[in-house]
Amino acid sequence: MNSILNQIKIKNQYLISVLSVGIVASLCLFIRDFLDYKIVGYLLLVVVSVLSMFLAIKPLLLSAILSALILNFFFIQPYYTFHISDAEDSLLLVLFFIIALVNAVLTHKIRRAEKILQVKEVRVNTMKLYNALLDSLSHELRTPISTIMGAIDTIQSKSVHISEENK
Repeated sequence: MNSILNQIKIKNQYLISVLSVGIVASLCLFIRDFLDYKIVGYLLLVVVSVLSMFLAIKPLLLSAILSALILNFFFIQPYYTFHISDAEDSLLLVLFFIIALVNAVLTHKIRRAEKILQVKEVRVNTMKLYNALLDSLSHELRTPISTIMGAIDTIQSKSVHISEENK
């Protein structure tokens, strides 16, 4: 049951990834004539950065790749090709892709480190609870055992006379 929920969750993450990049690119495409393609690159980079806070690594890598391809295909001239005629545009696209990937990977590592830290904290708290329970249990057992040992010492003592009925 849990693996099915995880699969659905991952599929939703891929969908969110594609839709987020697609919506921002579509909105920018409508105003492409009034908007510099570098600004579109920044907007797509912001989308990938925001997605990195919520998505797993693979859907995030998909959004980085998709946004780089969309930037090249729709916003860098010549339009509707993957050909880039200017070295500056090539550098922009490569740096965009590298920054998006680095952002995705680093955010993923931070989230993984947070999960490991949470697991360690849970273990420490569990051990504290276990020790407190064990201390309480040993205290509760010590009292009756002390009473029993005292009674046995009294019974075995030759100096104290106890009737057979009381023994």
